[in-house]
Amino acid sequence: MLLGSIEAGGTKFVCAVGNEDYRIKNSIKFPTTTPEETLGQAIEYFKKFKIEALSIASFGPIDVQYTSKTYGFITNTPKPGWKNVDFVGLLKKELNIPIFFTTDVNGSAFGEYTVAQLFNEKIKSLVYLTIGTGVGGGAIIDGEIVGTKGHPEMGHVYLKRHPADTGFEGICPFHKDCLEGLAAGPSIKARTGIAGEKVAVDDNIWDILAYYIAQAAIQQTLILRPDNIIFGGGVISERLLKKVRRDFEKLNNGYIEIDDLENYIRMPRVENNGSATLGNFALAFNELQK
Repeated sequence: MLLGSIEAGGTKFVCAVGNEDYRIKNSIKFPTTTPEETLGQAIEYFKKFKIEALSIASFGPIDVQYTSKTYGFITNTPKPGWKNVDFVGLLKKELNIPIFFTTDVNGSAFGEYTVAQLFNEKIKSLVYLTIGTGVGGGAIIDGEIVGTKGHPEMGHVYLKRHPADTGFEGICPFHKDCLEGLAAGPSIKARTGIAGEKVAVDDNIWDILAYYIAQAAIQQTLILRPDNIIFGGGVISERLLKKVRRDFEKLNNGYIEIDDLENYIRMPRVENNGSATLGNFALAFNELQK
């Protein structure tokens, strides 16, 4: 059995073919340009294989309500040319196979959840937050993706400002100083004038970001009480997560008992940003069983 995966990012598409054991058999990457060119490349790629089902983990916002007239669409995205694109409809027409549609971060969350089940870890729930060009989040509880009216928008929650960051407006075009506006990668350059990867490791900016990311972890802990909170994305490193755990402990102040904070707040177990691809294989397999 062959299953298909599309990790649709605003910068690039990663398409892959794998089996029911979630092992990649073939993959390809190409830039995200126009919908016609990019989706055309994806369709051309998958037509080379006899895949039985496909899962798409896409940048958003997207419509994931099956009963909606715009189900399967990328909706109010700031990505030029991609607003109101019928992503699922076009692929369904060309490939004629079962297709599951979710957000990129939900795909990553489901990949990490699947790995935990494969290794018989006692994890029934998790939250996955990606801190990169933007900030997004997804949650899995008992094998189900959280969200019925739509997908969660964990990147746009509001935060308490860091005392050393009160003069920064924030970069989110909708909310200014929400989590994405204060902690996404571009916020580093907006404050310092240089890209995050070139900022010194001892720069105070990392303490500011850690404070905001720790608040996100506290929020999800208090609301969902997950077994794990996983952080991925280009901004995240183990060095930064040490600061996040430090601030999490201060903010928590002993209110919620966490047995192993290093395991509770952690980086993805799937290497090379492969969580979404693995998650897509699992979601495609589930869609095929319906």
